[in-house]
Amino acid sequence: MKSTTFSMASGASLLVAVLGLVIASAPVTRSWSTEGHMLTCQIAQGLLEPAAAHAVKNLLPEEAGGDLSALCVWPDQVRHWYKYQWTSPLHFIDTPDNACSFVYSRDCHDPSGSKDMCVAGAIANFTSQLMHYKQGSADRKYNLTEALLFLSHFMGDVHQPMHVGFTSDQGGNAVNLRWFKHKSNLHHVWDREIILTTLAENYGKDMDAFRKDLEHNITKGTWSDDMSSWKDCTDLTSCPTKYATESIDLACKWGYNSVHEGDTLSDDYFGSRLPIVTRRIAQGGVRLAMFLNRVFGEHKHKAAAALHLAADDEL
Repeated sequence: MKSTTFSMASGASLLVAVLGLVIASAPVTRSWSTEGHMLTCQIAQGLLEPAAAHAVKNLLPEEAGGDLSALCVWPDQVRHWYKYQWTSPLHFIDTPDNACSFVYSRDCHDPSGSKDMCVAGAIANFTSQLMHYKQGSADRKYNLTEALLFLSHFMGDVHQPMHVGFTSDQGGNAVNLRWFKHKSNLHHVWDREIILTTLAENYGKDMDAFRKDLEHNITKGTWSDDMSSWKDCTDLTSCPTKYATESIDLACKWGYNSVHEGDTLSDDYFGSRLPIVTRRIAQGGVRLAMFLNRVFGEHKHKAAAALHLAADDEL
């Protein structure tokens, strides 16, 4: 298996207290916006098979009310806390400037060089941890609630194109510009500006209307013919590499292309990039549901076998 094992002590009472605080607090995000992550998780939860839906609700703390999207931003909110500082490099991938490619062995590491410490490695790792789920078992090596939240969040992150960006500009964070009339940066445009602009202009700031539009396009509309190909995944440990490769390709073609420090991005950029953003949110939701259905549902044994086989291949 490509990822190392990031172990987490169970600490259930502490986790519940932390999650309760997060639910009640205003989010501070540095990835897909709150809205982007919530949409990804809402789409995914709506596509879960019964066994996976039950497992997800069983792992969520009572405070979440069975709603995965209520905690999809949790990894962003705790990444700078001392206990979770080790997770910061797991939200993104830095690739060589202008290479426009992702190579796992070259790029998946943290700033100190520790291998597998990137969003693709994290998805593989937390998927592997969730394979240990056994309902009602008190003897767990991993904190599976945290594993669920990390997997759900990172599946959103890997689909945000600028999360697999160039090293020197930190995925566009250092490319300062204006979004219409206010200051922003290229990374933030893809994280949040495009989403907030379409919410205001096309949906009257109604998140439910936006979500329903995305779900319609997945099941009956624009993307209905693509949905089965989005779920193509022979090996759950290697598919995150495919998703990251898609993102750096989109970052080069649509994110960085023709954008320079100090530019003002407005209608043309918004109109041409909005279809990319909405498609990536939808893909993240469909693929998160696919992962959870295979981990918790009737495909669990096949998925576990694939993970073990991948681990053996690495030896």
